[in-house]
Amino acid sequence: MCLILFSYQNHPKYKLVIAANRDEFYQRPTEPAKFWKDEPHVLAGKDVEAGGTWMGISRSGKISMLTNYRDPQNIKISAPSRGHLVSHYLVSQKAPDEYLKEVENVGGKYNGFNLVCGTLDDMHYYGNYQAGVRQLKPGIYGLSNALLDTPWPKVKKGRDGLKDVLKKEVIEAESLFNILYDDTKANQSDLPSTGVSLEQEEMLSPMFIKSSNYGSRCSTVVLLTHANEVYFAERTYNISDFTSSTVSFQFVI
Repeated sequence: MCLILFSYQNHPKYKLVIAANRDEFYQRPTEPAKFWKDEPHVLAGKDVEAGGTWMGISRSGKISMLTNYRDPQNIKISAPSRGHLVSHYLVSQKAPDEYLKEVENVGGKYNGFNLVCGTLDDMHYYGNYQAGVRQLKPGIYGLSNALLDTPWPKVKKGRDGLKDVLKKEVIEAESLFNILYDDTKANQSDLPSTGVSLEQEEMLSPMFIKSSNYGSRCSTVVLLTHANEVYFAERTYNISDFTSSTVSFQFVI
């Protein structure tokens, strides 16, 4: 994922609301979200190239999601895949804070990342460009390719959109997909400086990225009610014309 917007314990009906875009090179092979054959309690997409995932949830109520931290000047060529940080948590028996503290001990081996791990009532965050594991309080959060709540234009715009949706008593998944499918580029004066060219910063600035070889390949919406009812939907985009197909899952934890 390269944009994650989420509300945690901040709505009378929903304990968790997630709206997220996965940005990736178009040629990287990917499987859409489904329950995994080898781990049938895990619902997630799969990065076929490395075997991990960017976001997932388990039938037992474990939730994890990841974004990369953009720092092109410090790429480790032989670093392990960051997607396994998500999948290993989903199949483990460890509490989120325990797991993330173990990840922190080996975080330097990986290229930059942000990782959110949680259960139904306990969410934690760790990014390997800062020290310490942070327990998340109830609130609205935005995460892109910098640390949690770094106020990039897409993060601010996405959080504002999520705040508006949260005013509704019942949240429709389509309202969250509409927020995510915003390909408006930020003003150059508002762009961060992350070590890529100004042209690339501008291309990467929308919530929904479109380019010749890289962009937002899928969007995911998760609604988790206080009754532990889960609605999980993933919308995958055809990169030739940006038509889409959506799969959805509903279950109770």
